[in-house]
Amino acid sequence: MTRGHGYAVLSSIVALVVGLSTAIYVGVSADDGTPLSSIAGNRPHRDASAAPASAGTWVGAWSASPVGGEPGTLVRGMAGRSVRNVVHASVGGTSARITLSNLYGRTPLTITHASIAVAVGDNSAEAAAETMRRLSFGGNASVVIPPGGQVLSDAVRVNIPHDTDVLVTTYSPTASGPVTYHPQSRQMSYVALGDHTEDATGTAYTQQTPYWRYLTALDVLSNASDGTVVVLGDSITDGYRSTVGANRRWTDVLSERLRTDLADGRSVPRYTVVNQGISGNRVLTDGGSGRPAGNESALGRFGRDVLSRTNVKVVVIDLGVNDILHNPRLADAGEITDGLRTLVRQAHARGLKVIGATLMPFQGHRGYTPARDAVRQEVNAMIRSGQVYDAVVDFDQALKDPYNPLRLRPEYDSGDHLHPSDAGYQKMAETFDLRELKGAGQAEL
Repeated sequence: MTRGHGYAVLSSIVALVVGLSTAIYVGVSADDGTPLSSIAGNRPHRDASAAPASAGTWVGAWSASPVGGEPGTLVRGMAGRSVRNVVHASVGGTSARITLSNLYGRTPLTITHASIAVAVGDNSAEAAAETMRRLSFGGNASVVIPPGGQVLSDAVRVNIPHDTDVLVTTYSPTASGPVTYHPQSRQMSYVALGDHTEDATGTAYTQQTPYWRYLTALDVLSNASDGTVVVLGDSITDGYRSTVGANRRWTDVLSERLRTDLADGRSVPRYTVVNQGISGNRVLTDGGSGRPAGNESALGRFGRDVLSRTNVKVVVIDLGVNDILHNPRLADAGEITDGLRTLVRQAHARGLKVIGATLMPFQGHRGYTPARDAVRQEVNAMIRSGQVYDAVVDFDQALKDPYNPLRLRPEYDSGDHLHPSDAGYQKMAETFDLRELKGAGQAEL
């Protein structure tokens, strides 16, 4: 290619990017943000959905990785029902947008009605009526998401306070399945028969569910944050065995630490934290069959679940223990760390810093053997040596029992000798050096 031709191609690309940016800006600045007005049946209504005139930075306020197709939904899906997902926004904003996924669907998913609102209280299906907003997709109230696809909503102006529950509701009138879901939410959500998408009372939502359905991300336009920390992990990051509805995952506590330190004037980055943990997740192999595979490996989902998140600045990885526990043969520590390095290289190609965690002990768990623990310690030795990540958070050192380093300290053990208790998750977040979140990734490791 000649230099002149190269410049011409580059100029065309720049022009295209500018054009797309302009279109996006126009699309998100059309809404005046006034509250929805009430109409009969307590269904606030507003047709306009695109958003913000105010300045700010788009960051991730909440996210969850799609895990698989929900059992029992193969044919009907959630047809004729309103799905009200309850998610916790650790950071506030003046506008919001969501991502819906049909990754595991085998037929097109038709959403004819979607809304977002702030809950009146923790774990409630009732919305603060003045915050109810109808969502749109490319200016339309309805959207069809193809099998394997996802869609980003238009932005809508709504004031979301930090540290609050947000209600994202969808309605699909037609059969479509299986439902793409995240099973270990540690949060109760709700279902209603019929279209009650903009019902602020929550009265119709008589069914509770421990799943998040369709929804995989909530972004906000924030004046308090500059970027997003994405945490990739397994059930320990997913918060398994933490108190349901209490937001006691270690990532929740880490997010609160960042906000508190900023309020106290400490020199820490203005970042949000989003959780991409999947229970049972591994670095190297999928946890289920099918295409796409259920519980897709970190290598398979890294681009979608990490690199594509909004305004990513830093990646944190806490993975590897399931590669050890669920390998029918003895796992190879070198293969696990090679897989982790592959993730790091992908992040470095985007200029992202990667912080990695050591693997915590699990003696007493049903999968424990001395040979498997030796693999864990070999992985940890390579992590601590600086051969895998840009920086290290030593969860193993922080949570192991000083009288028996092969076990979790009793107060940090949820009881299964693998997953931390609420106190253990708290300790994990406290172990994290927030100053490590600064800077970019190394050129090589």
